[in-house]
Amino acid sequence: MLYWLLKYVILGPWLRLVFRPQVEGLGQVPRTGPVVIAGNHISFFDPVFMPLMVPRKVIFVAKSEYFTGRGVTGWLVRLFFVAVGTVPVDRSGGRAAQAAIETQVRLLSQGRVTGIYPEGTRSPDGRLYRGKTGVARIALRSGAPVVPVVMLDADQLRPPGVRLMRMRPVRIRFGPALDFSRYAGRAGDPRAERAVTDEIMLRLHQLSGREYVDVYAHTVKSAPHLR
Repeated sequence: MLYWLLKYVILGPWLRLVFRPQVEGLGQVPRTGPVVIAGNHISFFDPVFMPLMVPRKVIFVAKSEYFTGRGVTGWLVRLFFVAVGTVPVDRSGGRAAQAAIETQVRLLSQGRVTGIYPEGTRSPDGRLYRGKTGVARIALRSGAPVVPVVMLDADQLRPPGVRLMRMRPVRIRFGPALDFSRYAGRAGDPRAERAVTDEIMLRLHQLSGREYVDVYAHTVKSAPHLR
């Protein structure tokens, strides 16, 4: 209930008024059945604006620590993640990534819509980086279609070096759903998982027009000289 109140009564109307989101291809998101929405990640605000525009609830997963903070700050952080449809997952230990995948597959088996950022982290410079194969594992195990979505200019809301947030329209573009049924039965096959992931990243590159870099974003973040 809190999710829908924040989306349609408390937070959503204010965000629509101030930022005037402009959306292309929203009809590409199926109205029923399991769906994986895979996007580029250029801003902290990505998981706010994209779910705001999708009529169905888009569920992300995040480490459970985000939901256990204390005090006012902890409450605000928890409220934010609830607002964007986030499910807490215990990501401690060596099975961190597997726990997130298992959770998304379970949600999809219930006919839900899940969201994921294949790059695994925000882009350090707005470019599109090599995708991790978790998105392929989820798609192949669930059989759900993957709808690509790109945030076209959310990184301009607060560019590096700018203190105040800019009040400007946010543009979002959805592409046609990708069907990977031709890989049926190949869940767990590294070659199939890489092929599926690369196809998703290619579509994100085509939709966004942003430069693609065949390196993992987290590698660039840890070694800035690679930029």
